[in-house]
Amino acid sequence: MSLLVVGLSHRSAPVSVLERASLSADAKVKLLHDTLAAEPAAEATVLATCNRIELYADVDKFHAGVAELSTLLAQHSGVALEELTPYLYVHYEDRAVHHLFSVACGLDSMVVGEGQILGQIKDALALGQELHTAGRLINDLFQQALRVGKRAHSETGIDRAGQSLVTFGLEQLAGHAVPVGEWAAGKRALVIGAGSMSSLAAATLARVGVAEIVVANRTAERAERLAEILVASGTGVAARAVTMGAVADELTRVDVVVSCTGATGLVLTGDDVARAVEGDPTLPFQAGPEGRDPAAGPAGGSAAGGRDFAPGTGDGLRAGAGGPGAQALAVADAEVVARLVAAAEAGRRIADAGAARTIAPAPAATGPDGCPLGPDAPAGDGRSALTGVDATSLELHGTWADQGEAAAQRQPRRTVRSSVDAAAVRLALLDLAMPRDIDAAVHRIPGVRLVDIESLAEASADAPMAADVDAVRTIVADEVAAFGAAQRAAHITPTVVALRAMAAEVVAMEVARLDGRVPDLDERQRAEVTQTVRRVVDKLLHAPTVRVKQLASEPGGAGYAEALRELFDLDPQTVESVSRADAADPKNDDDPGRAS
Repeated sequence: MSLLVVGLSHRSAPVSVLERASLSADAKVKLLHDTLAAEPAAEATVLATCNRIELYADVDKFHAGVAELSTLLAQHSGVALEELTPYLYVHYEDRAVHHLFSVACGLDSMVVGEGQILGQIKDALALGQELHTAGRLINDLFQQALRVGKRAHSETGIDRAGQSLVTFGLEQLAGHAVPVGEWAAGKRALVIGAGSMSSLAAATLARVGVAEIVVANRTAERAERLAEILVASGTGVAARAVTMGAVADELTRVDVVVSCTGATGLVLTGDDVARAVEGDPTLPFQAGPEGRDPAAGPAGGSAAGGRDFAPGTGDGLRAGAGGPGAQALAVADAEVVARLVAAAEAGRRIADAGAARTIAPAPAATGPDGCPLGPDAPAGDGRSALTGVDATSLELHGTWADQGEAAAQRQPRRTVRSSVDAAAVRLALLDLAMPRDIDAAVHRIPGVRLVDIESLAEASADAPMAADVDAVRTIVADEVAAFGAAQRAAHITPTVVALRAMAAEVVAMEVARLDGRVPDLDERQRAEVTQTVRRVVDKLLHAPTVRVKQLASEPGGAGYAEALRELFDLDPQTVESVSRADAADPKNDDDPGRAS
């Protein structure tokens, strides 16, 4: 097994980078095809969620694999490799398995213990199977990750350690002084989007007691279907579907908005929200001291929050700090790749989320309320704080931040992007999309409270860890060891099968030779002689084959397969044909013992 994962997540990269590096459905397909076309990778799949982008592959060369996967992530995300490198992490073999199992259990989630990641892992596996990029290793790995995640949720109280992202977001909107059920009672809600996350949001809103839910979606049929399900849920909530064109009108009627779409641009601009709050459709959006006019766009960007780029082009804000040089992504910068590989070999993370907190102008340039960009800088995702910072400085800072992570975590954090008192909130907005659906500057509009992915990350970082987390970590460690042993044992199985096939062929040849020399043997005698020879061969091979399987399941046991091939002069093509037949057997996918 040579499993390699290269990726970035909310733990290693700021939200602004994750937003720009997000992958569309088409980009994921192209990424997987290009990964398999690359020489080091034999199979692959991609796990892309709101909070992480991870490329998993079975590679035959570590250094070449790291370089190739990093370059491909940069090419298909549209973020220059030099800019992306400081935020990437690399895991290999057992560490990669441990990482995925931890992700499946919710230990690596923004909200510890949330179970939505299991559905996303299932989707990643399904995509690899659909595109035929997932082979034996990826199938075994992801199927086992799903089982480990389910085991963690059923055998421990990890669900109590955290909540779903939706529930946690609603708690942040409600504030700590009021229970969510009391806060939500009688409210009218607008849910934008009808995908899995939006559906979960709608179901959660119905459960906590909102009076009415309006569903808006680009595809009217999906919105109508979700509304029908809500009405039939037995919660007593009223639900109806509207077109996306009706969102502006609905904003003036609702109290809560939850948005999670796959749009690459803003779904709700500052103008939309300001007009809804003031009730004046002609009112322009006036940003507060830290806000910005969406019409002007962010620094170096556009009115769409920097996401009005053309898909597949390497320009605009997608080119990031690479600027004009971002078009040269097809060739990896050798120096950057070398630093990436060196950091991975040293067993440390390449960067830490602290980079986003500290790579900024000097404190003297801060605004009156502590904004690191100063009062005249455009608010939003903080991209301007990274402008002009070269990749080397980013990486050096990332190393420093990794060493000082504990100290950084003790720094005070903001919890919600609004200073509005809960009682004075006219419109509560929960943005669960990545890239974001709602203009980040709307939190400066009086009467508006905004909670988004970034503020959820800040709030959840200080959440207490439940004792059940330790139990889940124990489960993960045990499952990683068992998976590694099973994979190593499976690796030697084709060699053992080929050895026994060779022995059976020798028995058949010798029996045929005996028939030529002693033709007078009757059928009963010939059968007895044949059975005796077979028993002798089986007894001679039994102890060595059982023992070699045991030894192969231990770390470093892969060499025993090679030893058998050398000692018995086994044909490598015969062993390979057994491996292909074993991998192609559909029964293997349903065998729970293979990866346990």
